Amino acid sequence: MSKRSSSSDVFDQLRDAQSDAAELTEPSADADQVEVDQAAATDPVASVSKRRIALSVVVCALLFTLLCAGLGYLGWREYQRHQLDAAGAAALQAANDYAVVLTTLDAKNIDDNYRKSLDGATGEFKDAYSQGANQLRQVLIDNKASGTGVVVSSAVKSVSPEQVEVLLFVDQSITNAQNPSPRIDRNRIDMTMQKVDGRWLASKVEIL
Repeated sequence: MSKRSSSSDVFDQLRDAQSDAAELTEPSADADQVEVDQAAATDPVASVSKRRIALSVVVCALLFTLLCAGLGYLGWREYQRHQLDAAGAAALQAANDYAVVLTTLDAKNIDDNYRKSLDGATGEFKDAYSQGANQLRQVLIDNKASGTGVVVSSAVKSVSPEQVEVLLFVDQSITNAQNPSPRIDRNRIDMTMQKVDGRWLASKVEIL
């Protein structure tokens, strides 16, 4: 073999080695395409995840708002019910006391009885009672009339914060100069109580 031929073979092998090294070091087109495909696949997933997180936040905020609104409504209803219960209880007690005042009288203290009755009344009933009391005053004195009332039972018929209607069953023991032995009158009274300056006063009294 000649020296020239050997040299040519060496140079050819050297070129072939360099070419192979270049192929190993340069990124292939297939690898670039894989990276592009992976990036394209990752972006939609990230976008969907962000949308889900945002939707979850909105749903949680909405549920929290609804919860707060529901609790506020229940609290308001409970407060309103408490107000009505308190109004009904106060008006019922005032009606019981006033029914005793109306049905208890003594000809010897008739003016004091009228004064207490007028003090617990308001509106049209107060005006009507005042006129009727003036007409009956002398009759009661002349007949030495007296009466004692007892509330047997009572209940609230309707209630609002400022007005309560009460139904009462009242027994009244009555005596006078002609009938000294007590006579019992059983009365059913429908009484409307009105709240005036913090007091529950009778605005309507109807004997049924």
